Amino acid sequence: MATGIAAGCGNLYYGTIGCRGQGCRQASWISSLKLDGSSQRELSWSHGVSKFLRLQRCNLLPVSENWKSLKTVSASSCLRGGSTKYFDFAVIGSGVAGLRYALEVAKHGSVAVITKAEPHESNTNYAQGGVSAVLCPSDSVESHMQDTIVAGAYLCDEETVRVVCTEGPDRIRELIAMGASFDHGEDGNLHLAREGGHSHHRIVHAADMTGREIERALLEAVVNDPNISVFEHHFAIDLLTSQDGPDTVCHGVDTLNNETQEVVRFISKVTLLASGGAGHIYPSTTNPPVATGDGMAMAHRAQAVISNMEFVQFHPTALADEGLPIKPNKTRENAFLITEAVRGDGGILYNLGMERFMPLYDERAELAPRDVVARSIDDQLKKHNKKYVLLDISHKPREKILSHFPNIAAECLKYGLDITRQPIPVVPAAHYMCGGVRAGLQGETNVLGLYVAGEVACTGLHGANRLASNSLLEALVFARRAVQPSIDHMKNANLDLSASSWWTQPVVPESLGSDVMLSILRTTREVRKELQSIMWKYVGIVRSTTRLRTAERRISELEAEWETYLFEHGWEQTFVGLEALEMRNLFCCAKLVVSSALARHESRGLHYTIDFPHVEESKRLPTIIFPSLVNSTWSSRQLHKLPVC
Repeated sequence: MATGIAAGCGNLYYGTIGCRGQGCRQASWISSLKLDGSSQRELSWSHGVSKFLRLQRCNLLPVSENWKSLKTVSASSCLRGGSTKYFDFAVIGSGVAGLRYALEVAKHGSVAVITKAEPHESNTNYAQGGVSAVLCPSDSVESHMQDTIVAGAYLCDEETVRVVCTEGPDRIRELIAMGASFDHGEDGNLHLAREGGHSHHRIVHAADMTGREIERALLEAVVNDPNISVFEHHFAIDLLTSQDGPDTVCHGVDTLNNETQEVVRFISKVTLLASGGAGHIYPSTTNPPVATGDGMAMAHRAQAVISNMEFVQFHPTALADEGLPIKPNKTRENAFLITEAVRGDGGILYNLGMERFMPLYDERAELAPRDVVARSIDDQLKKHNKKYVLLDISHKPREKILSHFPNIAAECLKYGLDITRQPIPVVPAAHYMCGGVRAGLQGETNVLGLYVAGEVACTGLHGANRLASNSLLEALVFARRAVQPSIDHMKNANLDLSASSWWTQPVVPESLGSDVMLSILRTTREVRKELQSIMWKYVGIVRSTTRLRTAERRISELEAEWETYLFEHGWEQTFVGLEALEMRNLFCCAKLVVSSALARHESRGLHYTIDFPHVEESKRLPTIIFPSLVNSTWSSRQLHKLPVC
């Protein structure tokens, strides 16, 4: 894995960071490339990302056999036990980004929407606060841009920010035209809320269940579209890629049907990766159980460029079950989110001594950006040796609280807490990945035929910290922007019916027997908890070089132990099982986060390290992880890296 800081001011430096044996970290700056003026422009996020990154890969990676020659390979019997499906477009993920894109490209061809669980089970469905957009005469695109850039600690790409803030209002109007119902005020206009980091009221919402309403409207439209086929409970294993000269080309994806245990191969002209985030690399996250970093890990294995993985957003206010009057009977799979809008509506944070503490940390108090609030809460917890703080909205009128936050009120009431009379116990939890697969202004990646949108993508919008309610906005804008280049690519691509035989087939390990599989399952679950514990302890809200290096060593050792255990019990490289595949992806994403964090020698936005506590202007550059062919672990290798021959 090559990690470094990409410069947009004349020189590009990239360094290799990788393990040479257990617990070893080696960094060496191996090249610098002098750029002329035009190349400098191309290096910016918004200009020629794909072209530039392909140029870099030419310098980094050997050119393999031209993929077109593979078409002469005869069909083999390696697909027994599986099936192949052919589509013009394959969409991996059923959140707002995947569904919005599917509805547009379906006007031009057949679409497969591949989703890991039920279609509604996505981060979109759990988004409470809303969508930010300039819809008020007193607001402006420039103001929204400024708020985004300030929250992003000036690491945002300005052109990306302008595009998203400019096109956002039209994307909202499209949702309304499709039947999404948002809250209106007494004047009949959309009710616009305000959240932390925003200078204006610009959050369009549906009470505290905005994501659920958007998902409902989009799913209804998808179900009624005859050109869209939805494949539920299909876990995406790996992207299907080949080499065309210096270019990596995507031809679809292998999946595991979790209900039938059948491997299903999707061959497509265009693939959109909209698979969400990686919150479950941490033990407590607001993300649904499906958010195990599958898309980021798959893209990394497929030679896509990854960026800014050190910027993990911890939402300051997840419900702290330990502070509830009645404790839940079992541990939640994902933390229950207490939306930013509670603070936007006047909610006040107190420690358990009922001391209001946010004014001590930031003049914006409870309306400070999330990274500031999360660090402040973390500091209070450590100072007072407590496990949660309190968020109080009870001083507001009861009717207003219940109308704005019915979902939160109902959830708390189940455990004996009336938020109209009592403060809510809250604690930070992993929430959003600002980094991901590096994308250009049209959602394009350095892998031909592969586009990205939503949390899996790193577009340059969020910089070092996402502004509240900009995530759904980004997903809508980039899903729409990826449509036309996808259609163009589809029209110029051929669907080769013999393509399914180009890659080896993943295998469900029925031969191992139930006892061995149960043992592997138990061990994998223990390893997962251990990885999450390492990430929380050493790669959390406040970091240090020593802790990051400890995390790197311990993750490497844990991964090696787990893989050794698997293969000693008969597991093979091509074997697939849901929890093992998730574990593989969690390891991959955890390593990407740690490597990126070690590469940034400053504190910016969500990345705060006590060894480099200040912002350094010279380091105001994205972190880049270039593709590497040196993949020493199972989590880093594609299951079918080499075509059948």
